[in-house]
Amino acid sequence: MSIIRFNDFQRFNQDLVSIQQQQALKRYIERSNERERTVDNLNSKNPSEIDTPERIAIRKKIINPLDGLAIERIFGENDLFPISYFEAGLKAAKSVCRIEVRDRIGRILGHGTGFLVSSNLLLTNNHVLENEDSALFSVAQFNYEMDLDQKERPIKSFRFKPNILFITDQKLDFTLVAIEEISADGSKSSDFGFLPLLPQKGKILLGEYVSIIQHPSGAPKAVALRENKITDIFDDYIHYSTDTQPGSSGSPVFNDQWTVVGLHHAGVPDPNDNTNYITNEGIRISSILKFAMGQSANLSDEKKALIDGIVNIREVIDTKTEELHEFSTGYDTKFLGDNYEVPHPKFRSDLKQDIVTQRNGDTVLDYTHFSIVMSKSRRLAYYTVVNIDGKKLVNIGRENKWNFDPRIGEEYQCGPELYDNNDIDKGHLVRRRDPVWGDTANEANKDTFHYTNSSPQHKDLNQKTWLDLEDYILENADKFSLKVTVFTGPVFRGDDIIYRNVQIPTEFWKVAVMVKENGELSSTAYLQTQKNLIDLEFAFGEFKTYQVKVSTIENLTGLDFGNLRNHDPMERIETTAVGHVINNSKDIIF
Repeated sequence: MSIIRFNDFQRFNQDLVSIQQQQALKRYIERSNERERTVDNLNSKNPSEIDTPERIAIRKKIINPLDGLAIERIFGENDLFPISYFEAGLKAAKSVCRIEVRDRIGRILGHGTGFLVSSNLLLTNNHVLENEDSALFSVAQFNYEMDLDQKERPIKSFRFKPNILFITDQKLDFTLVAIEEISADGSKSSDFGFLPLLPQKGKILLGEYVSIIQHPSGAPKAVALRENKITDIFDDYIHYSTDTQPGSSGSPVFNDQWTVVGLHHAGVPDPNDNTNYITNEGIRISSILKFAMGQSANLSDEKKALIDGIVNIREVIDTKTEELHEFSTGYDTKFLGDNYEVPHPKFRSDLKQDIVTQRNGDTVLDYTHFSIVMSKSRRLAYYTVVNIDGKKLVNIGRENKWNFDPRIGEEYQCGPELYDNNDIDKGHLVRRRDPVWGDTANEANKDTFHYTNSSPQHKDLNQKTWLDLEDYILENADKFSLKVTVFTGPVFRGDDIIYRNVQIPTEFWKVAVMVKENGELSSTAYLQTQKNLIDLEFAFGEFKTYQVKVSTIENLTGLDFGNLRNHDPMERIETTAVGHVINNSKDIIF
């Protein structure tokens, strides 16, 4: 097997090359045991064992629904492609260029590959363009390829403009740099298009094939077409094997939809034979974008605008578009297991007309690991539901930047006009820490800060007893590596007080669902009141938390939780009381 070797830049940057190779080898060795299990799973062709349902769902959403064989190709069950596949590849190839690295007096030091990610920004490796000086004297050469008669096409050369923008990072081995928009011969950089970048993770799956467009050893443009199988996925890197010719650092790595999933940067050297390479490594585009966007806070408005332009921001993550959560899979009804499906609750018939509908017709707003259904009349959520995975919880700092959800009108969301300058908190219905787990923890953290996920709660309710209950659920999920599903919402009553043109709910509820050690499903329900906290002056008063029956929550809300009531221990207790008072975790009945 011949590997894309990391030798295209060794002539003048050997130290950086060696560092990247050794770090890639370290990652390879650390994952060796897991890789053996992965190979077994790949051979069994059972994708559910090697990629989470969420990653598979995200991957499917990138696919054109009219391409009926796409899924079969991804999982190796079919190799047929529409002829337009090659047309799309040629279009993508236009944006790929050879980088000729020069010194101050114009001597050629070596070559690399790069590609346009906007009309005037180019992405390559840090070890190709290490600093602004190296970029200043180097050039990007487009159209360096052979035509049908095997003759070279005319090269179009563009100088770099690092003074306009230059962002680099040695660890992620990338450089983002501006180029001139019009070359010396009058050519326009916009004539070569650019490759839109998607910030979401999940654009590629283990075992899937990728293609690499490159300038191998500085030669005319070439492509390694679907001979590169993804063998490993790390937080910031991907590994892939190949049977292609040696290639160039800084090349784009594509999935079958010609979406860029990685930036090629290193061959992994064989520890027993330094002349051979055992696999290749690329940097994940999602990690590069996260780093680049994080730098924007320290830049001028003009440079921030340039960085915004490298993301397919108009279609994917701009908070002013409907596609903000195009790739969010939301609440998984089979999260607790195939035999423990917990569907969304059904609405009482008279409530259905009050549900907010998105422009695409959906009534459920999907976020990362959770979902929400909104009320038109109350401008608050009817309910939220979240998946909590205790094995994969991640500690992330508080985002604290609240946003409207652009998929529905702002007239259906309570914003800062309700919450500013009073004792009302923007109470998270989905607890901020609950969905923050796995590869998409950062996205989940940000998603919880949408006004759709807030409900007006007095500061003493939000920060005391209710918080204690939420802590108990989360800490037990973490301690015992449990999976938990939690429904949360307000109780809407006709006599709720009106404050700033909003009816303030006086009660909130939760329904927690988990599988016990004996394999039985358990559902417990809770109700908390802020009746004595909320009046027109928001005075302090006594409040309590109750464990109640699931059927009690159903009667109060008009929601039907199906058979969950059959797994509620409170349903078997004969009582005329409102509920069982919860003073601490020991009072909860499972």
